[in-house]
Amino acid sequence: MKKIDAHAHVGYFGGWADVGYTDEEMVAEMDRYGIERSVVSYMDNALVERAVGRFPDRFAGLTWANPYEGDKAVETVVRQVRECGFKGIKLHPLLNAFTANDAVVHPLMETAQELDIPVFIHSGHPPFSLPHSIVQLADDFPRVRVVMVHMGHGNGIYIQAAIDLAKKRDNVFLETSGMPMHTKIREAYLSVGSERVFWGSDAPFHHYKVEMLRTEVCGLPESALENIFYSNIKNFLSL
Repeated sequence: MKKIDAHAHVGYFGGWADVGYTDEEMVAEMDRYGIERSVVSYMDNALVERAVGRFPDRFAGLTWANPYEGDKAVETVVRQVRECGFKGIKLHPLLNAFTANDAVVHPLMETAQELDIPVFIHSGHPPFSLPHSIVQLADDFPRVRVVMVHMGHGNGIYIQAAIDLAKKRDNVFLETSGMPMHTKIREAYLSVGSERVFWGSDAPFHHYKVEMLRTEVCGLPESALENIFYSNIKNFLSL
């Protein structure tokens, strides 16, 4: 089964995580696990730009945008989308310490709307990245496609909230990485929408095989798994 990784990181994360891949190492791992392409981001956008430049057929870039950087963040998004072919924006409320529904995020959402690109937002960690705050942002910008990365992450209450809230918003999509409940992948696919759930690894934080297996055993038929692993994100980002 063909696969596109909807959420991964090229680069090194120090401190408590102590994990990372160079672009070459990630391509080797992608080959090992049959992954055609990875949607990647990293705090250093220049590193992602180099990776996409070296392996344009294997990586699709997202601009990591810190809303506190104001015009600088907006300018980087515009340049990387227009000049480097980046596919969207990555927001990390936890690491950059902002709540998703704070007005400081609005200039980046306005830019996403103007460029017609999606915004991928880390979810699942209080107080900054809870599903309800992400959905409030999506409500404020109904023309922007918002991907709730991790679909609530490791807390069952947040996972259920991600699904229940996404059901009611056509512009909210869910990504599976790091979310431990295989049954919720099936529930999301059947209740949120067959085109609105993407498989991701969150590599290097999670192992490709573990993330694949959770989706493979979620109880959906092969045709549905093909959508989650490949077709949905391919069509969503026009890869």
